[in-house]
Amino acid sequence: MRAHGWAGSPPADASEARSRILAATRERLAEAGTTSTAEIAERVGITRQTVYRYFPTTEGLLNAAANQAVADLTTDLVEHVRAHLAATGGDAGDAAVEVVAYVFEHLRDDPALNRLLAPGRMSGTVANLTSSASIEIGRDLITGFGIDWDSLGWDEDQRRELVEHLLRTLQSLVLDPGDPPRAGPELRAYLQRWLAPALR
Repeated sequence: MRAHGWAGSPPADASEARSRILAATRERLAEAGTTSTAEIAERVGITRQTVYRYFPTTEGLLNAAANQAVADLTTDLVEHVRAHLAATGGDAGDAAVEVVAYVFEHLRDDPALNRLLAPGRMSGTVANLTSSASIEIGRDLITGFGIDWDSLGWDEDQRRELVEHLLRTLQSLVLDPGDPPRAGPELRAYLQRWLAPALR
C-alpha cells in the first residue's frame, strides 16, 4: 500500500482497504439514505480512482454494503434471540416471533438493507427469501438459539419446514406490511397470536 491518502493512515492490505470503504459507505447510508463514490472517497481520504480499484462501480459498492449488512444481521439475530429467550424465559414460539419481527424491522430500518427492497430489486429479494439456500442458512441459524429442538421432537425436516414458514411469513410482511404497518409490540402481539401457537 502506498503511504499517501487514507487520511494519513494507509490500510495494511486490500482486505482492510475494502473494510474501510464499506464502513464509510454504511455510515453515509445511515446518515443520508444514499451516497456516491465521490462522497465515500472524500470521507475515507482517497481518490475516486482508489475506490474504483476495490469497487469498480457505485452499484457494486452499494451492493457490497447491502451484502455486508445481511451478514451482520444474521450474526446479530442469533445473539438477539438468545438474549431475548434468556431474559424472558421464552420458548420456541417466542423465538419464532422474534426472528420474524427482528429481521422485518431491520430490513425496513437499516438503509443498507432497505436498499434490497428498492424498486427494481424487491422482486429478486423477495424471491430469494424462500430459496433453498436461504432455508439452509436459516436452519443453521436456529440451532444457535439455545433451544433443544430434539427434545421438542423436531427432526431436521421439520426444522427446515419451520424455517421455510418463518421466511414465508417474513416475505408476506415485506410484500404487504399492512395499512398502517405493524411494528414493535403490535407486530409481536400479532405474531404471538397467529405464529407462536404453531410451535407450542
